[in-house]
Amino acid sequence: MKLYGIPNCDTVKKARTWLNEHGKAHEFHDFKKQGLSAALLQSWVDQLGWQVLVNKQGTTWRKLSPEQQAAVVDAPSAIALMLSQPSLIKRPVLAHGEQLLVGFKPEQYQGLA
Repeated sequence: MKLYGIPNCDTVKKARTWLNEHGKAHEFHDFKKQGLSAALLQSWVDQLGWQVLVNKQGTTWRKLSPEQQAAVVDAPSAIALMLSQPSLIKRPVLAHGEQLLVGFKPEQYQGLA
């Protein structure tokens, strides 16, 4: 199990705490410091769709110019922007086998083996 995110994000903190409290062994990947490969991000987009991964509610999105926001129209444009600004990725992303969960909801995590 691998949890991707940014350590100071409140939602990531909640997910990490939940996983630890429930004895779920996991590796943490800080995608701001450690980065993300284009191939990994492409695989997430293939599985979930780029709309799920682009966090349009966050500060990073709001700081983009209207032109930058308007340029995100498809998977390639979204991937390019997420790779250049990893904080745009909705957090956390939990990879568990073939399963990917985005965001943190205790009821979703409850079903993890």
